[in-house]
Order: sequence, then structure tokens, then C-alpha cells
Amino acid sequence: MAEWTFLTNHAHVLLCVARDPGVRLRDVAATVGITERAAQKIVADLVEAGYLEREREGRRNRYRLNTDLPLRHPMDREHPVGEIIEVFTGVEPTGHPAERPAV
Repeated sequence: MAEWTFLTNHAHVLLCVARDPGVRLRDVAATVGITERAAQKIVADLVEAGYLEREREGRRNRYRLNTDLPLRHPMDREHPVGEIIEVFTGVEPTGHPAERPAV
């Protein structure tokens, strides 16, 4: 594997959730190549920042994305996170999660 990548682990985790809102963190960790604990921490960061909403469904979590929030780096703040999700998943996310089905 390469020593560095263009996207952060946070971006990779967000893309995993965008592709499958019911994904298990164990599967996210395996896909991204990080520990399950690291995946949990990243999801907690994304929830705290408002990019994800976590909803309990039985024993599993289901996630909703808030794609209208801006990217976090000052150079990129004029772009919503949904643009990256659209590029990498082919899904055009719009609106707040409460206003649309999960991506």
C-alpha cells in the first residue's frame, strides 16, 4: 500500500457510510485499513461535527449524512461535503438528512 493518500481516513469513513448507511464499523475499519477503534473515533468526530447522524435500529446503527456542511479546510470551505460524496459514489446528495432518505 502507498505511504500516503489524497483522502484522509475521515473522508474514507464518510464515503463508506455514504455507500452503505447501515454499514458495521468493523466493515468500515477493514475497508479503510484502520482499527475498529479508529473507525469508532472517526465516526464520533463526524457525528460531533454534524456530518453524520446516528440512529439506533435494533442492535445496529444506521447513519444519515448532512451533505450541506462545508468541507473543513479553509481553502475548501466554499464546497459542501456532498460534492465529494457525489464524485466518489455517483449519488447526488441534497438537503438536510431529515428532508431526504439516507444516501
